[in-house]
Amino acid sequence: MIQIDMHDRLPVGEVAHRSGFAASALRYYESQGLIAATRSAGGQRRYERSVLRRLAFIRAASNVGLSLEEIRAELDRLPDGRTPNRADWERISHHWRGRLDEQIKALQRLRDGLENCIGCGCLSLKTCAFSNPDDQAAEDDRAPGAAYLPPLLRKPHPVR
Repeated sequence: MIQIDMHDRLPVGEVAHRSGFAASALRYYESQGLIAATRSAGGQRRYERSVLRRLAFIRAASNVGLSLEEIRAELDRLPDGRTPNRADWERISHHWRGRLDEQIKALQRLRDGLENCIGCGCLSLKTCAFSNPDDQAAEDDRAPGAAYLPPLLRKPHPVR
């Protein structure tokens, strides 16, 4: 069995290819302090092989719906900027379970509320549970956007 040194340095192109993230995303995550790189003698970025696990964690956390701030907070709890180990993962995934349960409920509410109007094909605003007739949400001082959607489904997309 070949022993892999997790401290081996990989060029940005290989990390991008193996992680599925664009090189620009790697640079962005580095600028945000989520991952770290060193520079070669020629000034090229080099990442420790262990960054692949950290990027997999970032992807999983993003897919669960965590913001970059929440992801950073989880990663900052780890000593010396290391990747999550089994104990860390159990603690973190316990937090994620609640988030996933909330998302499932929100999506079920959305699915059940849209069922009638999607079935007729007209997306009727008279029967839609999520419509905002006469901009009532403005009077209710609700959040901007689709105010009647479950809150987890109204989160703004990050601007990059």
